[in-house]
Amino acid sequence: MPIDILMPALSPTMEEGTLAKWYVKKGDVVKSGDVIAEIETDKATMEVEAVDEGTIEDILVPEGTENVKVNSPIAKLSGEGEGAASSPSPLAGEGGPAEQGRMRGLSEPSGKAAAASAEAGAQPLIRPASDRPPSPARGEGQGARIFASPLARRIAAQKNLDLSALKGSGPHGRIIKRDVEGATPGAAKAPASAGAGAATPPRQVQSLAQMGIPDGSYDLVPLDGMRKTVARRLTESFRDVPHFPLTIDLEIDALLAGRARINAVLESQGVKVSVNDLIIKACAIALKQVPEANASFSPEGIALHHHADIAMAVAIDGGLITPIIRAAETKGLAQIATEAKDLAARARTRKLKPEEFQGGTFSVSNLGMFGIKAFSSILNEPQGAI
Repeated sequence: MPIDILMPALSPTMEEGTLAKWYVKKGDVVKSGDVIAEIETDKATMEVEAVDEGTIEDILVPEGTENVKVNSPIAKLSGEGEGAASSPSPLAGEGGPAEQGRMRGLSEPSGKAAAASAEAGAQPLIRPASDRPPSPARGEGQGARIFASPLARRIAAQKNLDLSALKGSGPHGRIIKRDVEGATPGAAKAPASAGAGAATPPRQVQSLAQMGIPDGSYDLVPLDGMRKTVARRLTESFRDVPHFPLTIDLEIDALLAGRARINAVLESQGVKVSVNDLIIKACAIALKQVPEANASFSPEGIALHHHADIAMAVAIDGGLITPIIRAAETKGLAQIATEAKDLAARARTRKLKPEEFQGGTFSVSNLGMFGIKAFSSILNEPQGAI
């Protein structure tokens, strides 16, 4: 039976992406670990690898296709000894539990090690978005994504189990081997509480014509995936998180003089420290001195972070991204400058790995080079300050 290769989720915020390039064609034989496609997400361009051995039976989504939904089939793979005639692909509308169990995803982006499995003898956790929070149980017709390991999916298919009825015990609620081995057909998890009330429906945005701006009086620039994601996440943050800006004037003549001396020493190493690098280091030291500011809110409590992971805002074509200097309080200025330069360069070509821009405990956004004296930023959750 051919298995579906699914559009992977390469970041927690990714809902759709562009299938930028295929490295294989119909009839090619692939093995686990082979790079088979290049996916453009809302933040980066990533290579993805095959999980299983087999022959590419069909390419379902041509390269260059935009807005491909996460977990939708993009190709079909025949296992060893199978071919197009050995078993037909499942037809649309026949996706019952057994068929769902046969669905497969892609491995992690090339260059990122797979997370170690908690199950002895089980396959590694290979879905790139293994850190994504679990989806609620899928109701009839809702089509919510189900997060399960490939091994769990195969066992569920053999036992004719509905994965949406199982509660995962793996990382972040992922369904793993032991969850399906101990389940019986028809087993269901307790329904999630409906909460105190229904969610407030989103505000309906009027068209420009409805607001008195006639068609033909403007040029329309379509929103790409990055702009949509940035708009959605920052709108949610500004709406849901209390913001209170604080400003202070600083005289940095001594800092600029010190920077000149530092750069004179580092010139032979080809390193140049920027004012932004100094700000990153200063913020990291301050966060360690005031750990309550290096914190994130969660329903379970306030998370006080062990390190100051400083995200720096980098403007790129079509949006903004925040690569992270990890444990900045432990690094010297030369290392921070070198890392910042490398991260910014790869950010502009969308070559960052997800772990290089996801998370962080604090952000630095610097517009001083444009003559801006002060501005109010929007918090980048789960960070508590910027």
